[in-house]
Amino acid sequence: MKRKQTKSQVKKRKVKLYMPKTEEEWEGKLNMEQFKVLRQKETEMPFSGKLLYNKEKGVYVCIACGNKIFSSEAKFESRTGWPSFYDSIKNSVKLEDDYSLPLKRVEVKCAKCNSHLGHVFDDGPKDKTGKRYCINNIALDFKRSKN
Repeated sequence: MKRKQTKSQVKKRKVKLYMPKTEEEWEGKLNMEQFKVLRQKETEMPFSGKLLYNKEKGVYVCIACGNKIFSSEAKFESRTGWPSFYDSIKNSVKLEDDYSLPLKRVEVKCAKCNSHLGHVFDDGPKDKTGKRYCINNIALDFKRSKN
């Protein structure tokens, strides 16, 4: 006989969200602009996103899967046209060499869903990590801190 769970036990259970497995499934989940950036590795126009000048406290998450990627505390103004961060949340991203242009770059991907987020460069704040995670606005959502 199964025991009835209390409300607190039910709240503690993690709800598993469906994660698309094929590019066709991703195309059905994301809008066209999101799909082009996150799955086809395109870059959005600079200075085009709502999160570029966001100064609120909270966490930036992958728009495709909700994975927590960056703390607002790591955000800085780079004047490049894309949100920039000097560090990611531990184990939230994967870095891969990118040779799609004549120069080598380092691609930033979501560690949970493998979506393209942007690139990381070595021209960030020297008093922090020296890194600049240059991220497409459309690849992120923002979750405001409650306090």
